[in-house]
Amino acid sequence: MTTSIQDVAQKAGVSISTVSRSFTRPDLVSTKTRERVLAIADELNFSLSRSAAALKSGRSLRIAVLMSGHIRLWFTASVIEGLNEVLHAAGYDISVFQISSIEERREFFEMLPVRRNADAVIVVSFDIDNNEITQLASADVPIIGINSVDPEVRGFTAAVNINDVQGSTLAARHLINLGHRDIAYISTDRDVSLNFSVQNRFGAFTECCRNEGIEPQVIVCKVDDAGRYQISDVVTQLMSLPKLPTAIACQEDGIALPLMFQLERNGLSVPGDVSLIGYDDSFYTDDIGLTTDSPESSRHGPQSRAHDARPHRGKARRRTVRRGTSSPCGSFLYRQDPLARTR
Repeated sequence: MTTSIQDVAQKAGVSISTVSRSFTRPDLVSTKTRERVLAIADELNFSLSRSAAALKSGRSLRIAVLMSGHIRLWFTASVIEGLNEVLHAAGYDISVFQISSIEERREFFEMLPVRRNADAVIVVSFDIDNNEITQLASADVPIIGINSVDPEVRGFTAAVNINDVQGSTLAARHLINLGHRDIAYISTDRDVSLNFSVQNRFGAFTECCRNEGIEPQVIVCKVDDAGRYQISDVVTQLMSLPKLPTAIACQEDGIALPLMFQLERNGLSVPGDVSLIGYDDSFYTDDIGLTTDSPESSRHGPQSRAHDARPHRGKARRRTVRRGTSSPCGSFLYRQDPLARTR
């Protein structure tokens, strides 16, 4: 036998509208009443139709999330996990639109008028142009940026960004303060990447080095159609240099971690022959001992304003976490010519 909303209201001793608000507008119901209603609803195996709730409230109870790159990557997966933790508790579903190519990007914005069924759009690590911002604004819903370029200029309702300039500058200073002058920077192709952080990190790192009279050797990490980094090609490029750099900085931990193992497979010691630093402080970096860049409050920052409806702009502060893969330049016996042992 199917339980109706009337059954829940009768057993809870409240009106039908109170039962409805307990599901759709909890802010209008006292905590004690809502807990009693939900407990009885659970006991009677009752759930309010999402379509009915959306129709009554005038909301779709859905948030559209526009992302660049592949969902399995650490940063992307962490963003989805954080959004789901907050939004699911508030009764919202997440619709993820993964944009991995120019064609997918064009299709999304062409179909945007048909997709006006979201209460907000969250743009994650995506450098959208002014025309695309206009198309998003036509949906007449809040536009939230996570790690998005120039949110104030683009008219975002609110935004939280990674402070890539601070993080990359700290990474460069860390290596320079250790005495390194022959430095390589590993980055994906900045011209084709949809992730604008790639450009910001590269620019800040190279600027800091150049201010100290250092010109970093830039090595491009290729990415295949499945989104996998071609680390073996990076190693080939490094081993082909006349002299191995004393330090390598990577655009992200997703490059640095496999690179560390590949270097050691080729007979090079980290940090004995070359220091290595990543970016993001992602999974396993602590266990493996990778020196990396980290947000100061990666766990509590996003949720601190989860229920704050006021428009705001923010950047997460960064810090360099020194572990076992970076060391002072020249502190090891074979620092002068480590490639001579591998050729």
